[in-house]
Amino acid sequence: MIVYDLGCENHHRFEGWFASAEDFERQLDQNSLNCPMCGNASITRLPHATHVSTGVSGRAENKQHKPQSGASQQYSNLGNEMLARLIDHVIENTDDVGQAFPEEARKIHYKEAPERHIRGTASKRDVEALQEEGIDVVALPMPASRAGRTH
Repeated sequence: MIVYDLGCENHHRFEGWFASAEDFERQLDQNSLNCPMCGNASITRLPHATHVSTGVSGRAENKQHKPQSGASQQYSNLGNEMLARLIDHVIENTDDVGQAFPEEARKIHYKEAPERHIRGTASKRDVEALQEEGIDVVALPMPASRAGRTH
């Protein structure tokens, strides 16, 4: 597995994980790569810092670089404003199916229900099962103040 720092022409930065350098080049040549923030297909590989061993133990590094909790840690390439806009977009453009999310996602995937964009809640185990079935699922931190908002 190889990880590259990527960017689009709108200056959005994100990571891409590939099986090999050849896999990255193949996807780039086939225009299979899109920016997860704006959908732009003009993707370039960006310079990135390599890991440098400083001789400092892992315990000391953890004290110096304490990770932040919450969404900013999981979505480090999105600022709070961008994440809020993304969540607003998801709320406005999806149907809330609540706890029926895993079942509805399967029905849509297996064409037992009309295709539509949905959101809802699912356990970690349900999400893993959906992904194993080839169903794309994205977890987003939904603030309680927006959770019940339909549009």
